[in-house]
Amino acid sequence: MAGKYFFVDTTRCTACRGCQIACKNWNKQRASKTTQYGSYQNPSDLDGNTFRLVRFMEHPSKQNSMVWYFFTEACRHCLKPACQKKADQIKKGAIVVNDFGAVLFTKETKELEKAFKAIKQACPWSIPTWNKKDRQIVKCHMCHDRVAAGLPTSCSKACPTGALNFGEEAAIKKLANERLAAAKKKFGGKGEILDLDDVRVLYLIIDEQSKYRPVAI
Repeated sequence: MAGKYFFVDTTRCTACRGCQIACKNWNKQRASKTTQYGSYQNPSDLDGNTFRLVRFMEHPSKQNSMVWYFFTEACRHCLKPACQKKADQIKKGAIVVNDFGAVLFTKETKELEKAFKAIKQACPWSIPTWNKKDRQIVKCHMCHDRVAAGLPTSCSKACPTGALNFGEEAAIKKLANERLAAAKKKFGGKGEILDLDDVRVLYLIIDEQSKYRPVAI
């Protein structure tokens, strides 16, 4: 299925959080109340007011005392969404996929509060969250309103380093393969594109997946 794709090049992410703030601004989301817990990551996880989050993962380093791995986290817009499959068992049509591949949680998810935990667990990355104010399940919606108007997503437009990219499938996959080749050349053969055949958000990483995000969230 053709459509829109994201490409995230983690080697270019500086954790400026421009994507995170742009997402909040476009969706008119209020700030989440947080407490200091020993990390620059803020908030600590996705929530009803945060559809995109830059994760900060700190690890020991042989060259320096430590090294940061940055990872902009949001819905992967799966080609076969497990969340939709689970939701359809209870309320068919509450979660839909539009014509360019965005997985959308409609207002019908208001009727899925009791099933929210099961829907969240169905997602391989535990992305869906519950918005207490609107009382419905929420997540990144691929700025479908902007895209339908011919505009890029707010997050990709805000990225200053080329780490977060958005566009047509062919162009995005071409860019991903070019960046992968460059990464392998620069980092001694290290580099891979995650979940290439399963999702519309392609991540380039140069180390174990567990270093970029918690294994269990």
